[in-house]
Formats: sequence, structure tokens, C-alpha cells
Amino acid sequence: MKGCFQIHPADNVAVLLQNCAAGPLRVVGAKVMIIELPASIALGHKVATADLAPGSFVIKFGVPIGVATAPIKVGDWVHLHNCRSQLDERSSTLDTQTGATNDMTYE
Repeated sequence: MKGCFQIHPADNVAVLLQNCAAGPLRVVGAKVMIIELPASIALGHKVATADLAPGSFVIKFGVPIGVATAPIKVGDWVHLHNCRSQLDERSSTLDTQTGATNDMTYE
């Protein structure tokens, strides 16, 4: 079974240790549990270990690293499409694959 690592007991996300297809995923580290991924998630990305309502903090390293902008369920990919930075209002408008801006054209 593929796995991910939860760094701090207060975290509501874990980091994938390899590319993972939809299906069961073992969380190790601060907590140990099995969660279900509804879709594939790439190595190094975050997965929710708890349900998050819009406006909830995304917590990693025991500290808030962002805010949920949409409902996030356990096992969901946590990235630019469903959370934003508290420091950069443009963060939720970036392309989820490349991180490129979507709000201006470069020529």
C-alpha cells in the first residue's frame, strides 16, 4: 500500500511519499490511519487527513499554511484549486499544474 507522511499531530494534511493512484493510502508519522484517495495525486503534494470547510485553516508543520476556499474531504488533493495563501491573494488563481498566473497575459 502506498503512503504519505503527516509531520505534526495538529496537521490536517499529509505529504505523499510517491505518486499515488486512487484507492487506499496509509498515513504514517504523527498519526497512523488509512484514508481513501478519490483520484490520483502526485509525489510531494498534500492530501487532506480531515474534512475542511471553506475558511478553515490548512495546517502543516503544526502551523496554518493556507485557507480552504472550497469544501475539502478526507483524501482530497489539497492545492491551489481548493486553498489559498493568507499572504498572497493571487495564490488561488495560479495554474494548478505549473503555478503560472492566469490573471495576466505575457507576450
